[in-house]
Amino acid sequence: MKQAFKISSLLILFLVSTTTFSQEEEESQPEQRTVKNEISLEVLQLVNGVYQLSYERYIWNNFSGVLAFGYKGEEGLLKLSGIDTEHIKTGGIYYSGFQIAPEIRYYIKNTSSNNLNGFYLGLYLKYSDYKSSLSGTYIDDVGVNYDLEFDMELDITSVGLMIGYKLPITKRLNIDFIIAGPGSGKYNFSFINKKDLPDEFYEDLNEALEEYDLLDILNSDFRFSDVNNKSKFSAFSFRYGIAVGYTF
Repeated sequence: MKQAFKISSLLILFLVSTTTFSQEEEESQPEQRTVKNEISLEVLQLVNGVYQLSYERYIWNNFSGVLAFGYKGEEGLLKLSGIDTEHIKTGGIYYSGFQIAPEIRYYIKNTSSNNLNGFYLGLYLKYSDYKSSLSGTYIDDVGVNYDLEFDMELDITSVGLMIGYKLPITKRLNIDFIIAGPGSGKYNFSFINKKDLPDEFYEDLNEALEEYDLLDILNSDFRFSDVNNKSKFSAFSFRYGIAVGYTF
């Protein structure tokens, strides 16, 4: 009888310990919740006049697909300064246009409380199309002044990797931090000259662009001439951002 009581006591103690351990383990893990869709607004790019909305859809097995579309207005804190050299003087450059970026994301399961938050890795493709105008004055070697008036267009296609973290704030709201998105971009730049200019203007323009801070990353292929008003080049690209999303 005593032996049976000891065995029963040990069994009860074992069951209680096992149950308590299981409960503690479950409490230490985030509660899983099924989420299929999210709409988000990119807030970091608002300072540069970019209004971007994204739609994300959970696909399967921790993978999701994202489609982002944005419009860039002429306003914004980040502006391109004009050219100011001995021969060429222009105003600032204000550009506008649109951008579209499809993505594939993989969420690391043990960091998520639902299908669309936690740490993630991803691949992205981004296409941007911007238009601008440029006006100013060109002074040749003998002191003759010419008016400058150009319409410009720049389209960029970039691909790359990304890593980020989506932080749940409430049951429905997330904050998405794109921590790093290194990639490679192809740039196509073209302009239309609306005024007659001498041939030497293009040599002076190319020399001025070599001193332009923003174009330090460009290679020697970035040059214009009176018969070729287009230039193509490749350069390093980088994505980052902060977005607020609503899940449903």
